[in-house]
Amino acid sequence: MSLNTYGHLFRVTTWGESHGPALGATVDGCPPGVPLAPEDIQVWLDKRKPGQNKYTTQRREADEVEILSGVYEGQTTGTPIQLMIRNTDQRSKDYGDIAEKFRPGHADITYWQKYGIRDPRGGGRSSARETAARVAAGGVARAALAQLAPGMQVQGYMVQMGPHRADPSRFDWAEVERNPFWTPDAQAAETWADYLDELRKSGDSVGAVIECRISGAAAGLGAPIYGKLDTDLAAAMMSINAVKGVEIGEGMGAAALTGSENADEISMGPDGPVYGSNHAGGILGGISTGQDIVVRFAVKPTSSIMTTRQTITKAGEPAEIVTKGRHDPCVGIRAVPVAEAMAAAVMLDHLLLHRGQVGDGPRGRIG
Repeated sequence: MSLNTYGHLFRVTTWGESHGPALGATVDGCPPGVPLAPEDIQVWLDKRKPGQNKYTTQRREADEVEILSGVYEGQTTGTPIQLMIRNTDQRSKDYGDIAEKFRPGHADITYWQKYGIRDPRGGGRSSARETAARVAAGGVARAALAQLAPGMQVQGYMVQMGPHRADPSRFDWAEVERNPFWTPDAQAAETWADYLDELRKSGDSVGAVIECRISGAAAGLGAPIYGKLDTDLAAAMMSINAVKGVEIGEGMGAAALTGSENADEISMGPDGPVYGSNHAGGILGGISTGQDIVVRFAVKPTSSIMTTRQTITKAGEPAEIVTKGRHDPCVGIRAVPVAEAMAAAVMLDHLLLHRGQVGDGPRGRIG
C-alpha cells in the first residue's frame, strides 16, 4: 500500500494498524531548534483518545507517545522525528465473525477488491485508530507554529450531529472544553447527549459536521493554481476516515448567493485591509487573506454497528452481519482533534513554503 505520506516541506508518513503492536508517524521537514517534549504532543492525543466517556468507543488506550528520534536535549534537530504509540487494548476476537463478510458502508470491500487481502481486526489501516498518528504529528506542527507564528490559533468544534445543528448565536468558545462533543453551544450539547444515548442503546450510529477555524494566519499563505492553501486543507480533511464532504467558508451555500451578497467588501483599516464579511473563508485564489480561515467537513455514520444488515461474503454469497465490539456511535466526536492536527500540519507546511519562496510576510504593500 503506497501513498501514506502527506505534505510538501513538512511531510508526515503514518504507519501501523488498529490491532497491531503499535502505530505512529515519521515527521520529516520540521525546522531545527523547536522545543519539543512528549508532553507537548500528549496534550493533543489526550483529546482524541478513546474511552473518555460513554459517547465514544469503550476501547481503553492510554495513547502515550514516544519520541524515538529527531529530538536532542529538548529541541528538534531538523532530522526525521519518529513517533510511536503502542496499542494495549486490542480485542481481535471481536472481529472473528466478520472475517469472511464485508461491512456495508465500510472500506472492507474496496480493500479486498484492490489488494486481495485485508485486515478485519478493526479495519487495519482503514480504522479511525490511524488518526492517533496524525494527532501526534499535529502536535509537532503546533510546536513549530508556536515558534514561527505564535499568533496563529487552530480550533476545531462540532456544529451538527445528525439533523441537530448548533446555533451560532449561542456560541461560547469556553464551552468547547466543557462538554464531550467539543461544541461551543451548551444547549446543543444537551440535545445531542439525549439523541446519541437513544442511538447508542439501539445499536445504531450517526454522522456529524465539524468546523475548524484558523485565526491569526498572515495574508499571503498558499499559491495560485495547483498550490492553493484551500486545496491542501480540503485534501487533508477529506483524507480523514469517514469524511464525505468538505467546504471552505460559505462552501456549498455560496451557490445560493448573488455576487453582491457573496463578495466580501474591502475597506482600509489602520493596520491594513478590512473585510466586511468572510464568505470566502479567509482564502481568495488559493491564498490567505489574513481573515479567519474556516474549513468544514461532514463525517458519515460509523459503519460498524450492532444493527443487522444485509451483505455478501468473500465468496459472493448473501449473508447477514452484525458488528460486535467497541465502536463510536458518532465518530465525528473524536474527529475534532484530528481536524485540528491536519489543519496545523497544512498551515505549517504552507508557512514553510511561503518563507522559502518570498521570505517573511506578503510582498505587496497596501497604503
